[in-house]
Amino acid sequence: MSKQATLSPVLPALPGEPAYLRIKRWVVEHIGHRRLQRGDQVPSESELVRMFGVSRMTAHRALRELTAEQVLRRVQGLGTFVAEPKVASTVVAIRSIQAEIESRGHRYSSEVLKLEKTRLGESDVPLALPDGAPLFHALVLHKENGIPLQLEDRYVNPEIAPDFLKQDFSMVVPGDYLVSVSPIWRAEHSIEAVMPNRQVARLLKLKADEPCLVLIRHTWSGNLPATFARLFHPGSRYRFTAEIQTR
Repeated sequence: MSKQATLSPVLPALPGEPAYLRIKRWVVEHIGHRRLQRGDQVPSESELVRMFGVSRMTAHRALRELTAEQVLRRVQGLGTFVAEPKVASTVVAIRSIQAEIESRGHRYSSEVLKLEKTRLGESDVPLALPDGAPLFHALVLHKENGIPLQLEDRYVNPEIAPDFLKQDFSMVVPGDYLVSVSPIWRAEHSIEAVMPNRQVARLLKLKADEPCLVLIRHTWSGNLPATFARLFHPGSRYRFTAEIQTR
């Protein structure tokens, strides 16, 4: 049941703050003050429209981004709920999948499954861009000795790599290309074990009921959101490693 009746009034907007960010701030503050706790249902899109006087698209974006950031979880047909907290650890550096494979003396190859234009809102992509903003989308299957090892599902802000769709990603890893044309100023990573959908399981040739490890990566170039990527790996055939160097 929605807890709207027990929640505090909407927050005043900060100077220049977009409406969807005000909704996100309101939800996060309620969770921080424990007025919304894990498992609680949050106001629906329709309720947020009434409460904040915004469009349904704005309310949808706020809930969509909070879900992608794992603050909330959406259950089809039931609503949106405060997510269970997850333990996070720091990944200091993650190597290019091609460099990783070749460092083992193995053969790297890839298969480009999609390379297309899309728009924010057509896919569940938490990039801080206006609704409807153009995006580039690449779906690439990376292989080690011919065996699928990583499925890369990447969305790119065209402002940071306008020639992205012109590249031959059977010859260069998308992440390597992006670093070469636009230096990354900031990156955020999280890693989860999840059960894959049918497409991911088929492409990675997973066994029945085999989980996969997913690296979720956000990057920024300067003040611009640059990319959002989900990197899927077979749970039984892959592990993440990190290297820390001290002076």
